[in-house]
Amino acid sequence: MEKYRRLSLEEREELSRSLSRGEGLPEIAKCLGRHLSTLCREVSRNAINLEQYRAVLADCKAKERRSVRQRKLDLFPMLREYVLAKLALRWSPEQIARTLRREFPGDETMQISHEAIYTYLYVLPRGVLKKELVGYLRQERKSRRQNTGLKDQRGQIPEMISIEERPAAVAHRSVPGHWEGDLLMGQNHQSALGTLVERKTRWVFLVPLKGKDAQSVRKAFGKTIKRVPKGLRKTLTYDQGKEMTEHQLFTKETEVKVYFAHPGSPWERGTCENTNGLIRQFFPKGTDFNRVPLKQIRWAEKLLNERPRKTLGFRTPKEVLAEQLR
Repeated sequence: MEKYRRLSLEEREELSRSLSRGEGLPEIAKCLGRHLSTLCREVSRNAINLEQYRAVLADCKAKERRSVRQRKLDLFPMLREYVLAKLALRWSPEQIARTLRREFPGDETMQISHEAIYTYLYVLPRGVLKKELVGYLRQERKSRRQNTGLKDQRGQIPEMISIEERPAAVAHRSVPGHWEGDLLMGQNHQSALGTLVERKTRWVFLVPLKGKDAQSVRKAFGKTIKRVPKGLRKTLTYDQGKEMTEHQLFTKETEVKVYFAHPGSPWERGTCENTNGLIRQFFPKGTDFNRVPLKQIRWAEKLLNERPRKTLGFRTPKEVLAEQLR
């Protein structure tokens, strides 16, 4: 799709001359290679009627309007209230923008892009409000980094199967056996701890790793997932980290089909993301997992699986898993 361009002064002059000759807007739009709606908006905004359209005056009015343009979050209080409320819940701007599309389809006053939310936050004047709002973001930077349009540099994974092809039953959590996986990075990214979480029961495996390479991860995850009965081994949802490059061999060895989430979409593996936050209570950022004894990892795993969870009606993953096994 061609990127939208504002009308230039030259185009406005041609529009003015054509109107003075009595030509209609559809004919002028075709001549300029512009949409008819673009010229209709131009005339309605910058002239009283077709006979009183003047190019230079219209160009000045357009520039003036851009210089004082209010941002959408200032124009629509309900939208602003919604966005700020979700930011306070630690939602990302992209999560907010996507949810607005789903909850308010067709309502333009309740639609905004995630980039517009970022821009709004970073152009706020210095003060307590800006500090508070920026503090809600996961990356508390002083300014917005430019999106250079570079592709993910982690490398392409061969024969990836997108999460879009994953069976609908996985999302419904109607049956157990569907897992999410991730790596919890250690100090200076020199070590890692693997995590495998079952979506329905929230049972978690903490997977010690000899390395972060694809072969080490495949072997460690494969050995761990085989600890559960075959009926509880159906799918694994993972991000596009290169440590899962050997997913086809993993599937062959375990019969667990791997589906890959979209880049930069942690909510598509929300169970694992939430569980990682719980694991950090035992192993804070900066932990060197190469120095953590296996006994300590198993102890943390045991406590997590025997902890009541609100999402399970305050039952424990251990209790729910036992119920499913019965």
